[in-house]
Amino acid sequence: VIDCNRPLDSPTLIVEASDGTAVPGNAGLDPDSRAMRVRDIFLPYHARIAEALDLRGAHGRPTLLVTLHSFTPVMGGVARPWHCGVLYHRDARLAHALRDALRAEGDLVVGDNQPYSVSDSSDYAIPVHGEARGLPHVELEIRQDLIADAAGQQAWARRLQRLLLALELRFAAA
Repeated sequence: VIDCNRPLDSPTLIVEASDGTAVPGNAGLDPDSRAMRVRDIFLPYHARIAEALDLRGAHGRPTLLVTLHSFTPVMGGVARPWHCGVLYHRDARLAHALRDALRAEGDLVVGDNQPYSVSDSSDYAIPVHGEARGLPHVELEIRQDLIADAAGQQAWARRLQRLLLALELRFAAA
């Protein structure tokens, strides 16, 4: 429908095809339909994030911004070797700390700015909600086949809870 992690002027905000697969509901959208998706989905989504971050800031609560995404195991016919990837742009503090913690688990292939990287032209949440606010931040990508069922989702949730709680303490003390 709309990619809430794309800048509004991105050509991939509303795609008509993804890795060769047509997205019929996005084909040939008129400007009013595009504007409706921005108004009804994109703007409220980011307003809620900004509200939560503002509230945390107003209460002096230390905050780590972690955006969670998933990626396909194969793209353009090429297998992707990573179990997960940590993405960043200008500030790699949290991303590098999480990358190192994930690698220390011993059972993961962790991408460093792989399978994607963050930029002002390709991403929205990290530049706007993380970098602009000076928050420690990371965009985390998890391979879709690893979170395709409840067991995989729970395993990743437990792993990330454990690692991020430790990082939260570390960054709060810094």
